[in-house]
Amino acid sequence: MNDFTKSKSQTGMKRGHSGASDELNRPLLWEDDWYLSNAILRQAFDKHPEPGLIFDPFSGIIFRANKAALEFFKVAENDILGRTIGQLYSDERGHLHVFTEEALDRGYAWTRELTLQRPDGKPMRLEHAAVSVSLQGKTRIVLTITDLSNFERRSVDDEANTYHRNGLEEWRKAERYFREIERENRLILAAAGEGIYGVNADGITTFLNPAAEKMLGYSASELVGKDMHSVIHHHKADGTRYDEMDCPIYNAFRKGTLHTVDDEVFWCKGNTSIRVEYTSTPIVDGGSVVGAVIVFRDITQRKRHEKQLKSALEENARLRERLEMENAYLQEEIRSHINHYNILGNSQAIENILKQIELVAPTDANVLITGESGTGKELVARAIHQASERRDRPLIRVNCAAIPRELFESEFFGHVRGAFTGALRDRIGRFELANGGTIFLDEVGEIPLDLQSKLLRVLQDQHFERVGEEKTREVDVRVIAATNRDLKKEANAKRFREDLYFRLNVFPIECLALRDRPSDIPILADHFLETVCSRLNIKKPLLTKSNIKALLYYDWPGNARELQNVIERSAILSREGKLSFNLPAGEDISPMPVSKAAAKESAEQSTILTAAEMAALEEENIRRALETAGGRVSGPDGAAALLEMKTTTLYSRLKKIGELAK
Repeated sequence: MNDFTKSKSQTGMKRGHSGASDELNRPLLWEDDWYLSNAILRQAFDKHPEPGLIFDPFSGIIFRANKAALEFFKVAENDILGRTIGQLYSDERGHLHVFTEEALDRGYAWTRELTLQRPDGKPMRLEHAAVSVSLQGKTRIVLTITDLSNFERRSVDDEANTYHRNGLEEWRKAERYFREIERENRLILAAAGEGIYGVNADGITTFLNPAAEKMLGYSASELVGKDMHSVIHHHKADGTRYDEMDCPIYNAFRKGTLHTVDDEVFWCKGNTSIRVEYTSTPIVDGGSVVGAVIVFRDITQRKRHEKQLKSALEENARLRERLEMENAYLQEEIRSHINHYNILGNSQAIENILKQIELVAPTDANVLITGESGTGKELVARAIHQASERRDRPLIRVNCAAIPRELFESEFFGHVRGAFTGALRDRIGRFELANGGTIFLDEVGEIPLDLQSKLLRVLQDQHFERVGEEKTREVDVRVIAATNRDLKKEANAKRFREDLYFRLNVFPIECLALRDRPSDIPILADHFLETVCSRLNIKKPLLTKSNIKALLYYDWPGNARELQNVIERSAILSREGKLSFNLPAGEDISPMPVSKAAAKESAEQSTILTAAEMAALEEENIRRALETAGGRVSGPDGAAALLEMKTTTLYSRLKKIGELAK
């Protein structure tokens, strides 16, 4: 039994009660009219076009729902009666509580904060009105729901009816007004510099402004009424097909979402394409998406300029990095070299080297410099570079013996960021740094065998790849290599690639040991003494004849480098302008075996030896060695072994002595 029925029964009982009031004992005609009014109210509630609910504000139980409410909530009457209002507004219970409290306090309330979701998940624009009613100690809330979208649509319809009722003249005024708005809108579209076109919910083109016509090459009549995607948006820039399901423009009216794309292509008439950026905005009517409007701009020229700018910036970055590394490298070279790069000496060996430098420097031939450590191989390499046409580009020195095995490839060819652990940025390699100049591979025999093939490729075709990069780079580099090993023997023993040896050994230059060219010792000693005194800012001591003889008698296993160190140490320790030479271990230098007469003569004389005297001294020393070896030159007990001289060098000296004897 509902509230209205209960009220009727209770009222009837009161009429029959002896204590009933006069008001309840009125004539039957009034009572019938009261019940008729209640029935009319019930029918009005049930037939009201807006959804209506009656519920208990304290328990939330729903007692009555009209037909519009059943359709609105899409439920049957039996399914909604007995449920609570909170079940219908499960996500809005906070707003519902505040709304109900306001209705109980004031007697009425309205709100637009209570929302419900459409079947597609989008919120509905609603207005809720509530009236609080009390009868016989019971309170009920009568709730009415208004769909604001429908309300606005009815307002538009009513305005149109008003124009219609006011007659033809008013209708013509409205028509002229809307035509003027349409004309202004067309003028705005025509003046816009961006391309603008619209599509309906099926992707069919509905309008096209002049800027879009100009950019796409189509007239509006050629595109309006056609599927826009299949005409201008059918393929991507790389030529792959662009499925309409993935198209942001179609998603605008299918999913109702705005999409902005900063770089895609539209296809123009004649199957050419332009690069565009565009925004696709859904068109909504009455809560439903009915199409989309697309605003686009041709960015072909801008992208071309951006690419050129990016390329220029990358090239600038590469040049800056190269210059920074060249500067750092050259600064390091300046700090690490205290001697200048002129080759000093008057021996035949030095004259031969200078002639070879003069011959090979103007060419781009690879040079292999051999000789013991400290014989001036790097000086020869620098002299070749300075005499070549590459002198304006750097000479990049790589000490192959000082590079860890795992870093050889990166050091030679560079790497890209992320190529291996610790590669935090791109790094230019020594070959790329030497582009246009010369690379000097010192101690080339120390390169691991499995990495020599990569070096061979650069020597053969001047191409390489950075570690971690597939891009092939080209360089123009002249290679000068140096070693204290016999690379021919190393190649025969399979410890050095034979093809790499032949590629390096295009023009061989041998730097003889200092003991094989004693006539250069006085010149070098004086130069080293001058250099060290200038650097240390001390007075240059006198280099006496006895000092020179003492230097000539020593075997110099460390060659010119050892001589330089001995001179520097002696200059620092000199007293009263006198030099005293000591071995690195601190012992007095013992002269090589010479005759007692020669030793006595050297001790007595205080003038510098002439070239003839030095040659005679060397000849005497060689003769004594031959006598001791019984005339044998080679072998473990031969004269070459006693002199600690190469057999080929001793034969060369003997040949020279024989020619002089003639």
